[in-house]
Amino acid sequence: MKYGFGIDLGGTTVKLAYFNEEGLLLDKWEIPTRSQDGGRQILPDIAQAVADYLEKHRIPREQILGLGIGVPGPVSRDGVVNKCVNLGWGVLPIEKQLRELTGFPVKAGNDANVAALGEAWKGGGMGYESLVMATLGTGVGGGIILDGKILYGARGAAGEIGHMVLNRKETLVCGCGKKGCVEQYCSASGIARTAREQLASHEKPSSLRTVADVTAKDVFDASAAGDEVAKEILETVYDRLAEFTANLANCFDPEAIVLGGGVSKAGPVLLEGIARHFKKYVFHAMADVKFVLATLGNDAGAYGAFKLVLDQAG
Repeated sequence: MKYGFGIDLGGTTVKLAYFNEEGLLLDKWEIPTRSQDGGRQILPDIAQAVADYLEKHRIPREQILGLGIGVPGPVSRDGVVNKCVNLGWGVLPIEKQLRELTGFPVKAGNDANVAALGEAWKGGGMGYESLVMATLGTGVGGGIILDGKILYGARGAAGEIGHMVLNRKETLVCGCGKKGCVEQYCSASGIARTAREQLASHEKPSSLRTVADVTAKDVFDASAAGDEVAKEILETVYDRLAEFTANLANCFDPEAIVLGGGVSKAGPVLLEGIARHFKKYVFHAMADVKFVLATLGNDAGAYGAFKLVLDQAG
């Protein structure tokens, strides 16, 4: 039996996981992400954590297939990071440097794409060769898997689906500097914003009016409790999500769209809500796209990173 590591590199912590070649997660742990001084210590820290783990558990090096790593920034097909602001990195040949530090084969990808690969392999997307994953959290991220492989794009930046323009008349600026991005409406903060706007537009009674700082969860909870205003707010949200996901379906023709992130914790009601509006936006050939929920949570990136190793090993 062979083994390997899946690594999810974040701005605060590095999540490391140890797998067998069948994809069974055997162990996981975290180390701090030391992004000071241009992030120079990050890769040496990862290499040391791997070496310490092998020594502690007396694992022979010849049993290790390699390391996969997901990075919060664009990563080209040949393993070069093209700027990662929150890590302090510019252009960095991450695969080459980590291979030199560890002595093992290394394969890298963008963290959202890698998480999508994890969900396709062992999560909510199991059984689908082509899928798009949309992560609805504080922002909106995504990853695209076509025929079982990550779509990298020419610059390693494929999958920035949160910054597709959904409303050309928007006046507020998105975090990316543009206006009207998907992220401004379909993220958790976007749903809260929609709630505030609709509550201010009329005086219908609603339990949400007693909440000091309305969140997306508050809206879903109020709707589940029968609040009519909350239901109206969510229909607006579902319509926007349907237009967004229909555009994804029209572009990539996936078998399934996987929804993850904090908003996906709303569960089946989220999928049902999107389905009510989806067909009015999608091209008829893609009308039977399946909607599924992500299931791996914070482990998706580690699973996907290790799958990169398996695919590279062939």
